[in-house]
Amino acid sequence: VQLVESGGGLVQPGGSLRLSCAASGVTFSNCHMRWYRQTPGKEREFVAVINSYGDSRNYADSVKGRFTISRDNSKNVVYLQMNSLKPEDTAVYYCNAERSGRFYWGQGTQVTVSS
Repeated sequence: VQLVESGGGLVQPGGSLRLSCAASGVTFSNCHMRWYRQTPGKEREFVAVINSYGDSRNYADSVKGRFTISRDNSKNVVYLQMNSLKPEDTAVYYCNAERSGRFYWGQGTQVTVSS
């Protein structure tokens, strides 16, 4: 199983980014997909989840109303649209796939929110 994140970068406060996570080696449409983030010295933090069908989503309170998770099962890709970014959103963002109780991780993509 391979998960490859992309779309990170440097953005000013109030700006937007869209992260992508491309999956291979797994039946993507059977996976619940999550985004996590981590800053140095802190534990990895849950950001958002979308179920395998794409019709159920949940978010951390810190990103609710600003971030949107979505997926395209025809392309084996999950997205995280991040709007109204804040400096505290700076972190490495990781994609996670869950299939039958097994979890798989991507290598992460850095998001830096700074003026």
